[in-house]
Amino acid sequence: MKEFTFTVTDPVGIHARPAGLLVKEAKNYASAVTVKKDDKSCDMKKLLALMGMGVKQGETITVCVEGADEDAAAEALEKYLKENF
Repeated sequence: MKEFTFTVTDPVGIHARPAGLLVKEAKNYASAVTVKKDDKSCDMKKLLALMGMGVKQGETITVCVEGADEDAAAEALEKYLKENF
C-alpha cells in the first residue's frame, strides 16, 4: 500500500469540475484509491462521495492506494493534486 498526504491550496477546495477530473484520473488505475480526512474516508473513484468530504483550502487529506499498479497510481495522483489543487 502506498500513502501520501496533500494539503489543498485551491481557494475553493476540492469542488465539482476538478473533482470530476480527479475521479477520472483515479479510474485510470486498477488499484483501490481511498481519501481520508479527519475521521471520514471515501473511494476517490466516486465523485459524489469525494465532493461529500467537503475538503476546503488549507485542509490536509491522506490518499491511500492499494493494488497491482499502486506505485504508478500514487505517483500520478499526487502529481495531479499538486498541479490542480
